[in-house]
Amino acid sequence: MRLLLAGATGLVGGHVLEQALADHRVTRLVAPTRRPLPPHEKLLNPIVTAADLPLDENWWAVDSAISALGTTRAKAGSADAFRAIDHDYPLAVARQVKARGARCFVLTSAMGANARSAFFYNRVKGDLELALSKLDFASLTLARPGLLVGKRAEHRFAENMAAVIAGVLDPVLPTALRANPASAVAALLLEAAIRSEPGTHVITAADIVRAAARSRTGKD
Repeated sequence: MRLLLAGATGLVGGHVLEQALADHRVTRLVAPTRRPLPPHEKLLNPIVTAADLPLDENWWAVDSAISALGTTRAKAGSADAFRAIDHDYPLAVARQVKARGARCFVLTSAMGANARSAFFYNRVKGDLELALSKLDFASLTLARPGLLVGKRAEHRFAENMAAVIAGVLDPVLPTALRANPASAVAALLLEAAIRSEPGTHVITAADIVRAAARSRTGKD
């Protein structure tokens, strides 16, 4: 299958990239990024920016797409810049692949995503989910992780501290509130994109914790 991945340089996207390139079911991976990725025989890596997407390129024609795009309001610099990255860019990608025949779209959203939320972050995520639902993909999967843990290329002090605390408290926390390993999120995103099961599906934080536990057990 032909898969497009938006956000390949992020925490979750990096794991999706690695897993997709290793998966024999993915025959072609299109990963548009701002800076070049290490070459791979089945990777197509267009160099693009969110502000200047090349809308007429043939590489938009894929079977499925995954968006692992995401930032923080602090890093984006303003509310408008955050919305552009976390809402406008993923939606533009979705529209492009849908217009070129993609049947499936998989989104990394967030726990608490709700278009009516009083919290700006959750409202932006909810707005995007709602907009995607109106594009009528045959298969739409919305992953709503909680606290993501994993090694980032960038340093996020607050998230790193939260991850340390979560590591201590995880054994006594309810499943839905435990930390979500980025590698487990990526595996669920990739499987959803490959299977492309009809309808709209939601992957919860609790689903991610259980998937991570199954993965650890399988490796032991």
